[in-house]
Amino acid sequence: MPTPLIVSDVCKSFTMHLRDGLVLPVVRNVNFSVASGTCSVLGGPSGVGKSSILKMLYGNYAVDSGQILVKHNGAIVDLATAEPRTILEIRRDTMGYVSQFLRTVPRVSALDVVAEPLTMRGVGQSEALERARDLLARLNLPKDLWQLPPATFSGGEQQRVNIARGFITDHAILLLDEPTASLDAQNRAVVVELIRQKKADGVAMLGIFHDEDVRALVADTILDVSQFSPRTMAA
Repeated sequence: MPTPLIVSDVCKSFTMHLRDGLVLPVVRNVNFSVASGTCSVLGGPSGVGKSSILKMLYGNYAVDSGQILVKHNGAIVDLATAEPRTILEIRRDTMGYVSQFLRTVPRVSALDVVAEPLTMRGVGQSEALERARDLLARLNLPKDLWQLPPATFSGGEQQRVNIARGFITDHAILLLDEPTASLDAQNRAVVVELIRQKKADGVAMLGIFHDEDVRALVADTILDVSQFSPRTMAA
């Protein structure tokens, strides 16, 4: 079974420049891998560094030390040392991300927001829009909203647009940060099925799910991030 994501001895801290350079350790010696066709879940209490790990994997946070190895276009790339241009290429071609919050562009319709990741990868506009329509319908977003900017939507409606945008591509790796947090039971079930389909397609997924029922349905492995917390290590 291929393993497109390997995290090795990663450490992260934040320096509080307004507090005389106080250094706050976040995680130490993080080690794990995610195999294709599986969904691994980051577990542990709030504040142990789960979201920070996802942000490091996506290149939003720099790492202090260690390696984040990603299989990208037939080569192994260390995200911890990659150039910004390479990180952007990996986001476009290899690693998708569903965050908790949708960053919208004024006057851009929900349909175009969802289709954009496909058009950026060279998919024709008509095909991209058709796939976007299918996902929005599946996620029960009212058709009357498709041509409207998502900035005007409710939190749950925005999250469904966010999920559709994240799931529309065929990235080999997909990061999920609380994708079901704002959803009702019907749409949580849709997301569970989308995750199962991605696993069947061989996608390697890593997520955070505070909803225990959803986590039980999708997780192949639960990684307790507490073991990497400096506070836990010192206890």
